[in-house]
Amino acid sequence: MAETTSTVLVVLLQAAGLGAVLCLAQFGLIYSCLPAVAAACLMCLRARRLRAHGGATNRSACVLVLGDIGRSPRMQYHAVSLSKHGYAVSFVGFLGTKPHQDVIGNERIKIIPISELRGLTAGPKILRYVAKVILQSLQLFYVLLKVDLPSYVLMQNPPGLPGIAVAWSVCALRGSRFIIDWHNYGYTIMALSHGETHPIVRVAKWYERFFGRFSRHNLCVTNAMKEDLQRHWNIKATTLYDKPPLIFRETPLEASHSLFMKMRDLYPPFQPRGETQREGAEQTAFTERDGDTGTVTLANGRPALLLSSTSWTEDEDFSVLLKALEDYEGFVEGGAALPSLVCVITGKGPQKEYYRTLIDRLRFKHVEICTPWRRARGEDYPVLLGSADLGVCLHKSSSGLDLPMKVVDMFGCCLPVCAIHFQCLHELVKHEENGLVFEDSQELAEQLKALLLDFPVEEGRLARFRRNLRASGQPRWDESWDRTVLPLLASDGV
Repeated sequence: MAETTSTVLVVLLQAAGLGAVLCLAQFGLIYSCLPAVAAACLMCLRARRLRAHGGATNRSACVLVLGDIGRSPRMQYHAVSLSKHGYAVSFVGFLGTKPHQDVIGNERIKIIPISELRGLTAGPKILRYVAKVILQSLQLFYVLLKVDLPSYVLMQNPPGLPGIAVAWSVCALRGSRFIIDWHNYGYTIMALSHGETHPIVRVAKWYERFFGRFSRHNLCVTNAMKEDLQRHWNIKATTLYDKPPLIFRETPLEASHSLFMKMRDLYPPFQPRGETQREGAEQTAFTERDGDTGTVTLANGRPALLLSSTSWTEDEDFSVLLKALEDYEGFVEGGAALPSLVCVITGKGPQKEYYRTLIDRLRFKHVEICTPWRRARGEDYPVLLGSADLGVCLHKSSSGLDLPMKVVDMFGCCLPVCAIHFQCLHELVKHEENGLVFEDSQELAEQLKALLLDFPVEEGRLARFRRNLRASGQPRWDESWDRTVLPLLASDGV
C-alpha cells in the first residue's frame, strides 16, 4: 500500500504541475487524501481493463472548464452538440452565471459544479497561489474520478493550470481520450498583469507547452493559433472557428420594441425624448407603438444605438471608446449632421467599476452611456444585438491569436462592427466589407462620424456592410461543429 500511495503522490504532484515547488503546510492534507485516491485509481484501472477486454465504446463525454459555465458559451455549445449526437455529457465547472436554456433543459447534460477556491489570505502570495493550485488539483482529480466513465474529456484552455495535467492524468487512468480546446494561451493572459518575465508566467508557459502535448486531439479558434501551436510547441490542432448559434439573428421590430420597453423602465437612455412624446402612443427612445393600430415603427429623430460587449478585463482598453465618444460629442457640437448616440456596454468583470467611475465623470449632451449586465447568451442579449445599429469591439488578444466571440455574435445578427486591430483579426473582420478596423480612439471617432452621417439612411457604408453580412451565408455553429469535430471522433471509432 505504501508503494501505491507513493505512486499516487507522484501522479498528483505531476497533475498539479508544481514540480519541486511544494508548500509543506499542505502536505498533511494531501497525504491524508492519498488512500482514498489510490483506491479510486485502482478501480479506474480495473474499469479500463474491463472496457478494453469488452471492446465496447462508451457514448459519454466530460466537458470541463475551470471557469463560470454560464460565461463559457463555446463550451456550452460543445456540450449541446455532443448531446445532439447521442453523448451523455458531464459538464464540470463553476456555477455563477445561469447557463443557456439549451444546456440546463437538456436531459443528456448533467452539470457537475466545482468550487472556485477563494479566501486563501494567510502567508506570502506565492505560497497562497501554490496552496490554491494544490487544493484545486485535489478537488478536480476527485470530481473527474467520480463522473460517469467518459469516452472523451474535452477541456477549455485557458485556464489550464492545474486542469490540463489533472485531466490528462485522469484520462490516462480511466482510458478516456483527452481533447484540449485552445481559446488562447493562459500564460499570455497572466503576462498582462505580471509581465512576460515573471516567474509564474514562465512556469505557466512551460506547463502549457509540456502538458499540452499529451492530448489526443486539439481544437483551436484560428488558423494563426493552429500554425503557432505547430511551429513553437509541436502540437497539431484543428481549427474550429467560433460560429453563432441560431439565437443570434436580426431582431424583428416588434421584439425590439418589447425589449426597449423593458429597458426603458431601468435605464434613462431608453426613455422617449420629451419633444417626441405623443399621447396614446407606447414610446421608447427608438420605437413607438401606435395606440389605435398597434403598429410598431421606428421613432422619428431616434438616436443611433451603439453596442459593445466586454468582460472588463486588461485585454480591452475602454478608454479608447470613451475618448472616441468625447470626439463624437465635439463633432455634434461643431454642427455635424450626426444623430444623438446611445452607447450600451454590456458585461461584467473586474474592471467594470473602474470604468464606470470614468463614465460618471463625463458630461455629454448628445451621447448617453449605460452599462447593463444583460445575461450573456440569454434571451435578451441576442435581441439587443439584433436591434443595434453598430457594434464596437475593443478586444485585443493577449496572444494575438484568438478572435472575439462578441463579433461572431454581432455578425450572426448582421450587425456591422468597428473593431480594434490586432494580429489575426482579418480572419473575422474584413475591412470595408463587414465593418471597419481602427488603430486608436481618433480613428474610431472618425469612423463613427463617417458611418452615422445623416443617420438614418438606407444607403451608405453602414447599410452596405449589413447587406454584405446578410448575403454572406456564413455557417452556424451546428454545421461547423459537425463538419470539423465529428470526423475527429469518428477517427477514434467513437
